[in-house]
Amino acid sequence: MSWLLNLYETYESNLDRVGVIEKKYNDREYTLLPISHTTQNAQIEVEVTEQGDFHSARILDKNEFSTLIPSTEKSASRAGSVISPYPLHDKLSYVAGDFVAYGGKIKKEEPFSAYIQQLEGWATSDYATSKVKSIYRYLSKRRLIKDLVDEAILYLDVDQKLISTWDKKYEPIHGEKPPIFKAVPGEQESVFIRFNVYSPDKVLAKVWEDKEMYDSFVGYYSQLLGEEDICYVTGKQLPSTDKHANKIRNSGDKAKLISANDTSGFTFRGRFAHSHEAASISYEVSQKAHNALKWLINRQGKVMEQRVFLVWGNDEPSILNFTENDNIFAMGLPSKAKEIKSHTNEEFAFELAKALTGYANTLAVKSNSKAKVNILVLDSATTGRMAVIYYRNLDKKLYFEKLIHWHSTCVWLHRYQKDEQGEYLQFWGAPATKDIAFAAYGSKANDKLVKGLMERMLPCIVDGQNIPQDIVRSAINRASNPVSMDKWEWEKTLSVTCALVNQREGYNVALDKENMDRSYLFGRLLAIADVMERSALDKDEKRSTNAIRYMNAFSQHPERTWRTIQNALQPHQARLGKRLSYYSNMIDEVLHKIPFNEFNNKPLTGKYLLGLSSQRYEIYHNNHKKDLESNNDNKENNTLDMNEQQES
Repeated sequence: MSWLLNLYETYESNLDRVGVIEKKYNDREYTLLPISHTTQNAQIEVEVTEQGDFHSARILDKNEFSTLIPSTEKSASRAGSVISPYPLHDKLSYVAGDFVAYGGKIKKEEPFSAYIQQLEGWATSDYATSKVKSIYRYLSKRRLIKDLVDEAILYLDVDQKLISTWDKKYEPIHGEKPPIFKAVPGEQESVFIRFNVYSPDKVLAKVWEDKEMYDSFVGYYSQLLGEEDICYVTGKQLPSTDKHANKIRNSGDKAKLISANDTSGFTFRGRFAHSHEAASISYEVSQKAHNALKWLINRQGKVMEQRVFLVWGNDEPSILNFTENDNIFAMGLPSKAKEIKSHTNEEFAFELAKALTGYANTLAVKSNSKAKVNILVLDSATTGRMAVIYYRNLDKKLYFEKLIHWHSTCVWLHRYQKDEQGEYLQFWGAPATKDIAFAAYGSKANDKLVKGLMERMLPCIVDGQNIPQDIVRSAINRASNPVSMDKWEWEKTLSVTCALVNQREGYNVALDKENMDRSYLFGRLLAIADVMERSALDKDEKRSTNAIRYMNAFSQHPERTWRTIQNALQPHQARLGKRLSYYSNMIDEVLHKIPFNEFNNKPLTGKYLLGLSSQRYEIYHNNHKKDLESNNDNKENNTLDMNEQQES
C-alpha cells in the first residue's frame, strides 16, 4: 500500500495543479484530474444557450479530442452492454433523446432514460451550476440528433435513419464522404459528444475547463458514495470503493492495477468471502492516487512497449531520472533558467551536474529534508490487468548518493551526444540505459529487449549491484566486431562498453602506463597499430585499418593475430618517415611489459577495450598538442621574419 500512499501524498502536495492544462513535447494536453473525473476523446462539440436552446455544433480536430469529463464509479468501469452513463458528456446513444426515433438500436433499457435521470439529480441539487441547468434543459427536449442533422454534422439515409458507416451508395444523396465519418473510428452512433454553454453577453469558461464545474460535481457526487470502511492506505474511516480507475498509461488503456470482479472463480483462493476483506481502499484515496499516477506518467514517465518507468518525489514530482543520461557531466555550460510552475525540483539535475563538475551547489541543503523518492515500474500481461513489477521508496539524499555513485563508477569518455548547435560534445560520464541496450543488442533492438534491459539495470543504479555479465559480454562481443557496423556506431558502442567494463575495474581514460594487466596491454598494442596505419593512409581514404578488421580475431587469439597485423603494417611503414620510430618505440615498450609466458592465444577479457580506448586517446591527444605547438612556432617564426624585414 506504500506506493498508493505516496501517490496520494503527491496529489495532496500539488492541489494547485488540479485542472490546469499542461502540454507534452508533442503538444498533447494533460492535467492532474480532479477526483470523480476522467478523460475521453470527443468528436463533436455542441453549444447551447444559457436559456437551454441549441446554438451551434462542430466536428473537432484530432488535437482537440481529449476532454476532461465528470465520471461516476460505474461509468468509469463500464464495459460491454452495461448501461452506465457519464454524468454530462457521453456517447450519442446516451445523450440523444431522439436516438431510437432515428433508427438507433438498443438492447434492453434505453440509455437516455438512465442518463437524463442521473443528470436531473445533479441539475436539481444544491450543487448545480447554471451551466449544468442549461445543458439539462436542452437535452430534456429530446431533439439533439435533429439539430445535429440540420447543422450538417450527422447524416441520414433515404429512410431518415442514421447512417452507421459510410458507403459509396450514399454519395448521390450527400456527395463526398462527410467529415464525421473521418473523425469517428467506428459507427456514427458511437460518436462522443461534449457540451458547452454560449453567452452573447460575456465570455464563459469552457465547461470541461471550468473549476466551478469540477467542484460542483465533486460536491454532488460525494454525498452519493457508498458505505464507510477502514481505508487500508490512510487508516481512516472513509467511503470505500471496489471499482478502481483504468486509462493509466493512455486514454485507451483498459488495464487496472486494482481489480477483483471475478467472484465465481478462484480469485480469492478460498481465503475471503468478499473482495473488500482482502483490502479496503477509500474512494477518495483511489481517485487521487490513480489521478496522480496518470499525471506523473504524462509528465515525466518513460514508456517502453507499454512498460512504464517512473521516478518522482512526494513533495516535488520532478526528480532526476535514472533512465536518462541527459549529459549531466557535460553541463559546464550555463543553461537557461526555466520558469517553475509547480512544486517541482528540475534544478536538482543541474545542481547534481554542478556538484560533480566542481561547482558550488546547494544539493546537500536541499536533500536534508525528509522527502522521499519513489521508483515505480508498471507493466501488463493482459489487456485488463496491470502489475507493479518494481517499487522502491528511498530517502532523497540516499537516492542522489546512489545516482552520484552510478555516474561516478560506470563511466568513460563519450562523444556521441550533440549540443544545441549540432556539434558533438565530449563528456565523461555514465551512458543512458537506452544507450547500454544499443551497445549490447544493436541499434535495431526492439523495445521489448530495451525495456527488459532497463528493468535489469535498476538494481545496478539504485542498489549499486554489478551489471549482469550477459549484458557486459554481449556489449564486448559487439565492440570487438567493428566491421559489422558503421564507424560512428562502433565508436559509440566502444565507449559505452568501456563504461560497462569499467564499473568493476575503476580505470581512468588517461593511459595507465603502469598497468600490467595482459588484456590491457594487448589492447594498447591494437590501438598503436590502428593509429599507425591510419596516419600512413591518405586523408581521403576512409577504409578500416587492419587492426580494426582483425579486432574480433585478435580478441580471441591475440598472439597469432598480432603477427598477422604486424605483417600487414609493413607496406605502410615506408610512408611514415620519421614518425615510424615514434610508433615502433611505443610498440616495443608495450611488448616488453607482456611476460613471455602470457604472450599467447588465450582470449582477452573486456579490459583490452579499456587499453585500446585509452591508448588511442593518448596518441590522438598528444598529436593534437604537437600540432598546436607547431602552429604556434610557425606564427612566432613568421613574426620574427617580418620584424627582420622591417628593420632591414
